[in-house]
Amino acid sequence: MSLFRAIYTSRPFGFDSAMLNGILADARRANQRDGLTGALICRADIYIQWLEGPEDKVRAAVARIRRDNRHLEMKLHVEAPAPDRLFAAWAMLDDPAASWIWTRDAVTAGAVDHTTPEEVTGFFQQLRDRTPDPE
Repeated sequence: MSLFRAIYTSRPFGFDSAMLNGILADARRANQRDGLTGALICRADIYIQWLEGPEDKVRAAVARIRRDNRHLEMKLHVEAPAPDRLFAAWAMLDDPAASWIWTRDAVTAGAVDHTTPEEVTGFFQQLRDRTPDPE
């Protein structure tokens, strides 16, 4: 089975902790069913998500997210084969990106539109490097 990854950004609609918990519960349930792993960097002004697994399942998850009205202005930044899983231990790791990615002002000024695949990939590599595996 070939491994595939996708990274997207979106703007939350109606962000609050209950909505985020619902998104995470839905993602973890679907990801376990479909053999996907990944991470969601989340804040009231932005979601950045990494999905990895079988290509057909990753593409199906991206299509579901596009239809989800909790996500606005979804933009796909990376769709590519992957040599291995970066988040193999997590159905969906979540991280409240309070300050270590773009500032809110940078997001408002269009950072999402000017980012590179390397930059968004780097966010997740930093997250993985600073997150211990779950016990």
